[in-house]
Amino acid sequence: MIVYKLCCKKDHEFEAWFRDSSAADEQLEAAQVVCPVCGTTSVRKALMSPRLGKGAEQPAPPAQITNDPALAERTRVVEALRELRRHVEENCDYVGPRFAEVARQIHYGETEHRDIYGEASPDEASSLRDEGIEVYGIPWLPRHDS
Repeated sequence: MIVYKLCCKKDHEFEAWFRDSSAADEQLEAAQVVCPVCGTTSVRKALMSPRLGKGAEQPAPPAQITNDPALAERTRVVEALRELRRHVEENCDYVGPRFAEVARQIHYGETEHRDIYGEASPDEASSLRDEGIEVYGIPWLPRHDS
């Protein structure tokens, strides 16, 4: 077993255990390693200091890393956000950058009511709220299987 310090494209650093260095390289190349903070699979090895001492105590086994309460909580949050994304994508219509426009059309009865999602700038979202239109920002994690 070998442990590597890893870093995602958003510069979140974390450790992961692998069978050996070639397994680590294969999993990283195949985007099979997921950042426990943001869920991205764009992960690379981070700079590490070499382990030089002979007979020195080995690093903590993987079970101790996964039993870290903070890591477990982050994992639960990431999974909840992934489930939220799945639910929204399955039950709502994607309107893209036209979100504010379509939300107003629905609110003012210009088009049939339906649940929608899309993109809006902070100013657009604020204007919608000022008009009494309920909008919520959702942290949109990348798909785990992408």
